[in-house]
Amino acid sequence: MSDQYPPYGQPNHNPYGQNPSGQQPTSGQPPLWAPWYGIPFPQAFLRFWKKYVRFDGRASRSEFWFWALWYVLGNVATGIVGGIFNALPFIDNADDGLSSLWALACALGFIALTVRRLHDVNLSGLFALLFIIPPIGVLFSLIVGCLGTNPQGQQYDRPDRG
Repeated sequence: MSDQYPPYGQPNHNPYGQNPSGQQPTSGQPPLWAPWYGIPFPQAFLRFWKKYVRFDGRASRSEFWFWALWYVLGNVATGIVGGIFNALPFIDNADDGLSSLWALACALGFIALTVRRLHDVNLSGLFALLFIIPPIGVLFSLIVGCLGTNPQGQQYDRPDRG
C-alpha cells in the first residue's frame, strides 16, 4: 500500500485545517487556533484557560458544552466551600463571595469561547452582544451551543497566531 493513502482508501487530510508550517501537532491535540472536535472532558477545562482571551479561531460544540458543565461544577464547588466557611463564626457570606469570584474569573473567557463558537457556525462574534439582554442571552447561548459546524467558519481561523 502506498504511503500517500491511509488504510481503507481514506484521503490523507488534516481535519483541523491547514498548518502553514506543514508540521503536525506532536501531542495529538489540535493547535490552539483550531477547534478540537470530540475534546475529552478534562481537556476542555485546560483548553478553556489556555485560550482564555482569544477571540479569534473557532470552538467546537464539545468545547462549548464541556466548559458549560465545568462552570456548573465550579458553581457547586464554590457553594459547598462557601457554605463550610459560613459555618465559621467570624465569616459571613463566603458562599456569595466565592461564587462571585468564580463567575468574575470565568466571564471574559466565556465571552471569548462564545465568540469562537459563533465563528465555528460561521457567524460574526458580534452576535455575542445579545448576552446583554438577559432572557434572550440565555436562549441564544443554548441555540449557539446546539448549532452544527459550518465549514465556511474556517475563515475565522488564525494559524499565524499559533
